[in-house]
Amino acid sequence: MRGTFQDQGGLFSYVSPESRVPASHPLRKVRALVRDVMAELSRGFARLYAKEGRPSVPPEHLLSALLIQVLYGIRSERQLMEQLDYNLLYRWFVGLSPDDPVWDPTTFTKNRERLQQGDVFQQFMAKLLHHPQVKPLLSDEHFSVDGTLIEAWASQKSFRPRDGSDDSGENFHGQKRRNDTHRSTSDPESRLYRKAQGREAKLSYMGHAVMENRHGLAVAGMVTQANGTAERRACEAMLKTKSKEVGHRITAGEDKAYDTAEHVANLRAINVTPHVTQNDAITKTGKRRKSAIDERTTRHEGYGMSQTRRAMIECIFGWGKQHGTMRKTKHRGIGRVAADFLLNLIAYNLVRIPKLVPA
Repeated sequence: MRGTFQDQGGLFSYVSPESRVPASHPLRKVRALVRDVMAELSRGFARLYAKEGRPSVPPEHLLSALLIQVLYGIRSERQLMEQLDYNLLYRWFVGLSPDDPVWDPTTFTKNRERLQQGDVFQQFMAKLLHHPQVKPLLSDEHFSVDGTLIEAWASQKSFRPRDGSDDSGENFHGQKRRNDTHRSTSDPESRLYRKAQGREAKLSYMGHAVMENRHGLAVAGMVTQANGTAERRACEAMLKTKSKEVGHRITAGEDKAYDTAEHVANLRAINVTPHVTQNDAITKTGKRRKSAIDERTTRHEGYGMSQTRRAMIECIFGWGKQHGTMRKTKHRGIGRVAADFLLNLIAYNLVRIPKLVPA
C-alpha cells in the first residue's frame, strides 16, 4: 500500500536532538570530553565578563561552535552559522535546542579578542591534557618538535614598499621584494617566506607544535612570524616550559633544519637532550657540512626511536591542513592566527583521544 505524502509533516515535533544522534556516533565521546573541560573552565569564564548588563552568548557555545568549524573544515563563521541553523548534529554538539535562534556571525569577531586576552585557548589545551582519561596517555620524557607554514589571508599584490612609494603591486615580476623593504597592507604581521629552494615565496605565518612520543598527541603550540630562525627559537621556548613542567631531563626529536651548534647547545642548557637529525649534506661550495650531533648522542638506542616517532608530528599538520582550517588562515594578525592554530591542535587531540581511551 502506498503511503500518503505530506510535504511538511507534523506541525510540532517533540523529538530532541539527543535522540537523533546515534549512540555510536564518534562525536559523543568528543562532546563528553569538551563538556568536562568546559566545566573546569567555567569559573575562569565568569571573570572575563561583566557582572551586569545584557547577557552574552555563552562562551561554552562559542568554543563548541569553533571546534565544530575545525572538526568539519567549515570555511567561514558565516557558513558555520548557516549550518548551525539547520544541522541537528551541530546544534546537539554546541548545546542548542531545535528552537534556539543562532547568533550573528559577527559575535565571533566581538568575542574572539575577549577569549584571546583571557588565554582561554591555552587553558583549554592544558585542561584537556590534564583530564583523568587523557593524562595517563601522555609521555613526560620524550617529545618531538616541528614547524609548518600557514598561508596568510593576504595576496601578493598587497605586498607594497614600506616607504609608501608609488607601487600598485599589480606587476612585481623582476622586482626585488624583501620583508625589510616591503610589507603587506592587508596583514602587516605576515611575512614573505618560501618553504624550500625552488619553491615560490608566499605571505605566511609559521606554526610550531610539540608532540609527546607515546601516542602522538599535541601538547603545546604557538605561532610566530615566518623567518629562518623562528623554528629554533619557538622550539627552545616551548621545550623550556615543558622541561620545567615535568621537572626532569627530556628528549626532543627534530629534523635536520634544527641541526645548528647554537640550537643544540641551547637545548642542552635547558635540560633537553637534542635528538636532532644529522645534517651533513654537501654544501654549494662542495664541502660536507659538519653536524652538531655526534656519536655521543646517535649511539644510544633512544636516538633511533626518537627519529622514528618524530615522523608522527607530520600527521598533526597534515590533519589540520586536510580536514581542519590550518592550510590557509582566514584571520589576520598573529594573535588570531595563533588562536585558530591552537584550536586545530585541540581538535586533532579530540579526534585521537577517544580511539586511545579504553571503552
